[in-house]
Amino acid sequence: MKKNLVWPDYKNCIANLPNSILKKFGVKPVGDTLPLFDKFMDKEYKNVVVLLLDGMGKAIIEKHLKEDGPFRTHLEGIYKSVFLSTTVAATTSVMSGLQPCEHGWLAWENYYPTIDKNVVVFLNYLQGTGTPAADYNLAWTYTPYETVMDKINKAGGKAYAVAPFLNPKCNSIEKICANIKKLCKEPGQKYIYAYWNQPDGLMHNLGTDAKAVHKALVHMEKKVSRLAQKLDDTLIIITADHGHIDNRTVVLQDYPAIMDCLVRLPAFEPRVMNFFVKEGKEKTFEEEFNKEFSEDFLLMPMKEAIEKKLFGPGTPREEFAGMLGNYLAIGISDLSVFFAEEPLASMHGSITEDEMLIPLIAFDTKG
Repeated sequence: MKKNLVWPDYKNCIANLPNSILKKFGVKPVGDTLPLFDKFMDKEYKNVVVLLLDGMGKAIIEKHLKEDGPFRTHLEGIYKSVFLSTTVAATTSVMSGLQPCEHGWLAWENYYPTIDKNVVVFLNYLQGTGTPAADYNLAWTYTPYETVMDKINKAGGKAYAVAPFLNPKCNSIEKICANIKKLCKEPGQKYIYAYWNQPDGLMHNLGTDAKAVHKALVHMEKKVSRLAQKLDDTLIIITADHGHIDNRTVVLQDYPAIMDCLVRLPAFEPRVMNFFVKEGKEKTFEEEFNKEFSEDFLLMPMKEAIEKKLFGPGTPREEFAGMLGNYLAIGISDLSVFFAEEPLASMHGSITEDEMLIPLIAFDTKG
C-alpha cells in the first residue's frame, strides 16, 4: 500500500542542526541553520548537548511514549531526515553539517569507483561478506570530512563526542548518560554530541510494535529525563537520524529478468536502491522493474534524482557522481527489496512519513 511521502527539505532537516551548533559556538556554519534550534540562540548555556537516539522517529515516539510524558511534553517540533533517511547519511550530516552530496556517506552500502566494489560503509566490508574491502578505511580515505567537534575545538572551544563506536564501554543508555553528566560537570562552555544505537537495532530485528522496543523507549525516556533533572545551565536536544517502517520483503535475486540487466548488485538500502544498468538494457530494465514494482517503488533515472537535488542542493564532492549508478528506485510503500543481507522486520531509508519525520525534543535547564 502506498504511503504518504515526505521529500527532503535541506532548510529544515538534520543537516541544519549542526550548523546551528557551529553558529552558537562562534564558528562559521557550512550550511543553513535549523529554525527549531535557533529559538535557543539568544541564551548562553554552559553546556549544549545533542543526544541522537537511532531510529526514534516521530511515528515511533507517538506509538510508544505517553503524550504527557517527558519526551512528548518537551517536543519543540518535527523536522526531517536527509535522503537517504538512514544512519550512515544522517549521522554523518549531524556530525559534519554537510548534505549527503557534500559528504558522500550516502547509505549503508556505497559503490566506490576506485576499487569498483560495493562496500558496507561503517564496517569497511565488501557487500554481502565479512571480508575487509581494503587494508585501509575506504570511506575516510575517499570521502573524508571535518566534524563539528573538530571545528569547534580548532576554533578554541570545547567539544566532545560520546558514542559506542568511539568508546566500547559506552554500551548502554545509562553509560551514555553518565558520560554526558561527567562532561557537563567539567568547567567551561562546551558542546557534547552523543549517539546511542537504539531503538534502531531492536526494531530492525523485532519490528516497531515489539514489547522489547516499547520497553527500551520507555527506559530511555526515563534515563534521559532524569539526566536533565540533574544538570543545570544546560540545553539538551534529543533527536533521531530517521524513523522506521515495518516492511514486507522480497529478494531481488528472485527476479532474473531484472538481474540480467545489471552490471552488479545495487548498493544503498533495501528501501532505496541504486542500479548500474548494462548499456543497451535500459529500456528492458525499466519495463521489467516497473512490471514487478511500480506499485511499491518510484523508478527514476539518476540524472533526474540529481536534478531534483534529493541528496542536497549543495556543491557535490568530486567523488559523488561516480558512486551513484544510472537509476534510482525509491520505496513508496512498505515493501523492501533485499539483495545482499537477510530480510529484516523493520527498515528505513526512503521518503515515507514514518521514515523521514523526526522529533526535536529540548530540555532547557536554564529555565
